[in-house]
Amino acid sequence: MIKKCKLISSTLCAVMMSTMFFSIPISAEVLEPAGKKSENSSSTDVDAKSALLIEPSTGKIVYEKNPHEKFAPASVTKIMTMLITMENVDSGKIKLTDKITVSENAKKMGGSSMILDTGEIRTVEELLKGIAIASGNDAAVAMAEYLGGSEENFVKIMNEEAQRLEMKDTSFRNCTGLSAEGHLTTAYDIALMSKELLKHSQILKYSGTYMETISEGRKSPIELVNHNKLVRFYKGCDGLKTGFTEEAKYCISATATKDGVRMLVVIMGAPTYKVRNRDASMLMTYGFSKFESKKIVQKDSNIEKVNLNKKGDKFFLAKAKEDLSLVVPRGNNGKIDHKCIYNKNDKGFKKGDEIGYCEFYQDNKVCGKVKLYCDRDVKKGGILEHFKYNFGRVFDNAI
Repeated sequence: MIKKCKLISSTLCAVMMSTMFFSIPISAEVLEPAGKKSENSSSTDVDAKSALLIEPSTGKIVYEKNPHEKFAPASVTKIMTMLITMENVDSGKIKLTDKITVSENAKKMGGSSMILDTGEIRTVEELLKGIAIASGNDAAVAMAEYLGGSEENFVKIMNEEAQRLEMKDTSFRNCTGLSAEGHLTTAYDIALMSKELLKHSQILKYSGTYMETISEGRKSPIELVNHNKLVRFYKGCDGLKTGFTEEAKYCISATATKDGVRMLVVIMGAPTYKVRNRDASMLMTYGFSKFESKKIVQKDSNIEKVNLNKKGDKFFLAKAKEDLSLVVPRGNNGKIDHKCIYNKNDKGFKKGDEIGYCEFYQDNKVCGKVKLYCDRDVKKGGILEHFKYNFGRVFDNAI
């Protein structure tokens, strides 16, 4: 049985190869105080009631305005509906090809719609498109009934997921975002569930689509047009969800990428859709000016030399199995630390075997990980039997 163990002994990890990476200059980004403008005030003059801009890979807040004030989220609610769906898909509980029969309850939903008919059969993927692109309330309810048995039961799942994500100021009353008493959340909580949804990258295939036609099994095709116009007009935008009701006004959770950097912005309570889109675009552009992507590890580079005896003439090299780039603040000094974690294997290693992984840290938080492989054969013997976490030993077995 393979168990994980760590090497931090000076005899095993002290020697670093000239081509490996150990620290890279960065420093913590100065966070924008709530409700205040940055030095470049024209870049962050937000008119919406609430806003939050984060760099999602680290969760660093770049700008905030009333991020914990509760508002109705309108159809931005559907981020949670999509998240639970994608979790079920990626865990194998359901498939994108599964077929769902639309109920009368789903058909009669008001507001944005896919124009589904009672008894119509659509796949999970088609309903996801209807939710992500057209913000279909009928599609959301059909999906909720499929996953939860009823919308009521699905809403319980939504609130349980909100608790798991520590969305402390959120209470869901439905899966659509239609106005309901007590259906409230915050920009901060929306960012939490949006960040979680981004872990399921397949969703961007749908939320980043501007137009889609679904015609199979229908006399009249379903024409889907994305409510998020930034997908079309803001370069790199590929999601996530807009919302509007008279109570909530105009809301959005938007995300875009540029030169390897992703930004995530939440806008709540904008007076018009033009203000909402302007504020979101402005903040993402501001965020891209603050961060850059740097290659930290190149595939097949040497990460660590592991000595197997006191002389250091018996060793193997732990090499990177993949590239790693990290998003860091532009032009700041600091460091990225690393720690290698190895597998225990009493049978030894062969050249090319995966032998563990290396974690990289910014501000004492894991920010990236690469798998490691062995550069040569390591024969069975006493070496790996003593491969234990935090237990420095000298090994004299032959390679």
